[in-house]
Amino acid sequence: MKRLFPMTAALASTALLLTACGGSETGTAGGGGGTGEAVEEATVGISQFVEHPSLDAAREGFVAALEEGGYTEGDNLTLDLQNASGDQGTSTSIASNMASSDADLVLAIATPSAQGVAQAVTDRPVLFTAVTDPVEAGLVDSLENPGGNVTGTTDMNPVAEQIALIKQLDPDAQSVGIIYSSGETNSQVQVDMAKEAAADEGLEVVEKAVTNTSEVAQAAESFDTDAIYVPTDNKVVSGLEAVIAAAESKQIPLIAGEGDSVERGALITQGIDYEQLGRQTGEMAVRILAEGADPASMPVESQEETELIINLRAAERMGVEVPQELRDSADQVIE
Repeated sequence: MKRLFPMTAALASTALLLTACGGSETGTAGGGGGTGEAVEEATVGISQFVEHPSLDAAREGFVAALEEGGYTEGDNLTLDLQNASGDQGTSTSIASNMASSDADLVLAIATPSAQGVAQAVTDRPVLFTAVTDPVEAGLVDSLENPGGNVTGTTDMNPVAEQIALIKQLDPDAQSVGIIYSSGETNSQVQVDMAKEAAADEGLEVVEKAVTNTSEVAQAAESFDTDAIYVPTDNKVVSGLEAVIAAAESKQIPLIAGEGDSVERGALITQGIDYEQLGRQTGEMAVRILAEGADPASMPVESQEETELIINLRAAERMGVEVPQELRDSADQVIE
């Protein structure tokens, strides 16, 4: 079954504001560099930090929402998709390219790309998606009132619920290893939340920070813990197969920050739907392009509903017996 996860006070306030604010506002930051006029033909730049299933799904959902809103690629929509392949320098270069382009709106996918684009593109609307904490990342003044030309959707996960799954799988578990990228603000936010949740569960946390995807395998193999947790970290998720291999070798569960990683071979998550998150962002883009909505007054949107996804094939490979109670409550079971 789908579940509502506890949000921070700020996220909760955002959710309340969406009913009042979603889709009705008009302002001065519309397409065409801030004219406030509807754009009949649109050019949209997309800066994606790295390719992996969750970010790809967000991009595909965004484009689908544009089409549903009347913007079809090859007809009245031109898309300029650029991918940084996980390299920060390339991401910065892409942001500069977007700033000098004729795009009516720019979408940034993942925190590193969003930070670069927000700094470089200041004269037209910028949307972000798959960003965990937009305020901590310096993208918006607040979730309720972004205050500039930048807004979008957050992929803040129910980290406490994800960590709680460790004890639900193994009540005797005493420790969890967490791999994350030291250069990603979104990851540090989740690690801090995971440490607090682990303390509540009586779990010791062992952290391993990496600087690039090539270091993921060594970090995963070094754990001597009862479980491994991977947040929605772009570099680690790009190298997820190495973490899966380590969990299988050590015969311990791998808990993921999102569902696509479970489909790839992690054991379990309580997570959001990235395709739907991208659609939400695309709907925001349509309001900006077609109605002249102002990003400054468009609250950052989030997903309140999450899904419990279990991969029983992964559980077998990791030597983990999933309790029937968890199986019965799952929204999706991969067998």
